[in-house]
Amino acid sequence: MIDTNALQTYSLFGGVLPEQIEKMRPFFGYFQYQAGDTPMIEGAPNDKIFFITSGRVEISKHGIPIAEVAEGETFGEMELIDVMPSIATVTALEPLEVVTISNAALYKISKSEPKAFALMIMNLARDLSRRLRRMDELAAK
Repeated sequence: MIDTNALQTYSLFGGVLPEQIEKMRPFFGYFQYQAGDTPMIEGAPNDKIFFITSGRVEISKHGIPIAEVAEGETFGEMELIDVMPSIATVTALEPLEVVTISNAALYKISKSEPKAFALMIMNLARDLSRRLRRMDELAAK
């Protein structure tokens, strides 16, 4: 299980107090995958954000690798917000451990820790905005 200090290094928890994170812990999921496993499959339902606590994954679209993300990074943010099928396939490149927050858990957090929830949503919006800016820059080249 990941400790609170480690969770605070993820941008989603920026500004969230340690005691608030501790109160949210019951809403987190903890999963392990083997190399080759696919925690997300393009077009399949997904309702959670994944925090990589150990390991590395490849993100691919239409079978074409588009990115690799590793410990300390996240995936699944878009599906958590827009409740649409997964936009890409995520494949574990090595043994993988993740912490997840589902859409239903996020709703429960909004009720039990509204200030932390507000910070998390703002942080998520900032992360998605940064990714959109990067994509705009790539498209403009």
